[in-house]
Amino acid sequence: MFLLRGALLFGATTFLCAGGVIGVGWHDYTRPGPLPTGQDIVVPHGGYGSTASVLQNNGVLQNDWWHGVLFHVAVVLTRHNGQLHAAELHFPTGVSLQETLWILRHAKPVLHRLTIPEGLTASQIRSLITNAPFLTGETPTLPEGSVLPQTYSYLRDSSRQALVEQMALRLRTVLQNIWQGRAPDETDIHTPEELLVLASLVEKETGVADERPLIARVFLNRLAAGMKLQTDPTVIYAVTHGNPPLGRPLTHTDLQTPSPYNTYQNTGLPPGPICAPGTQALEAAAHPAQSDALYFVANGTGGHNFAKTLSEHNQNVAQFRKKH
Repeated sequence: MFLLRGALLFGATTFLCAGGVIGVGWHDYTRPGPLPTGQDIVVPHGGYGSTASVLQNNGVLQNDWWHGVLFHVAVVLTRHNGQLHAAELHFPTGVSLQETLWILRHAKPVLHRLTIPEGLTASQIRSLITNAPFLTGETPTLPEGSVLPQTYSYLRDSSRQALVEQMALRLRTVLQNIWQGRAPDETDIHTPEELLVLASLVEKETGVADERPLIARVFLNRLAAGMKLQTDPTVIYAVTHGNPPLGRPLTHTDLQTPSPYNTYQNTGLPPGPICAPGTQALEAAAHPAQSDALYFVANGTGGHNFAKTLSEHNQNVAQFRKKH
């Protein structure tokens, strides 16, 4: 009788203790965790132990034996939900263990972003890529105008070589699409490469979107008339060897600098682009405005005044100099 009562008491005690442990475990499994602010954390390859250590060391889980054990138990009991993944993952503020396991199984890796602004030279773009965080390897040499300016996303530990290849592929794709859809009556630009060169001149001449097609038209009109393009950015490119900024106004001596890029000395397009033009500049070169203008000069407010004759142009120049 006493043995039976003892067994029953022991069983009841064990049941209550197990229930208590389960209750505490469930509570700790679902309640908010200790992480004070959202963090991107690199979860390495390895077993559950290394994953738990990383999470505890970074404050996602309480750093004690109980929560380490609870993590292992929870992983095993929920293994039907999928494998844990090694990656750089984002863990939000106060993330629970339950949410942590969902992130480890289903969340997308953190993407880092690098923006290449329009109008940068190859040397400037190469510097941005070299200094971008979380990339590996050396930055390859970039031909001028070989990548498309935009924002690119990449995973931690991606190679700089692979990112450059992605940028170059993006340019080739966009350039080919724009070339195929260009205005059919434009005969002074014969290849996609010449379109790229023209777009680079447009990109460097104006930051006003509405002006780009008109700037392109002026250059095309001058090409058709056999006139020199006489665009200052080509001289700056020649003087700096593609490593701006110049840091001073252009001089008369600069305009006489011998270089195939100096459009004050040479007729026609320069032999290559002088920067990486953006999509809008490429579209402007492919779809120029309708105009007889042959000249333009800055108006002092960020845009330009356009003229059909040299006389009109000289008047615009005189007005600009009066204001400045």
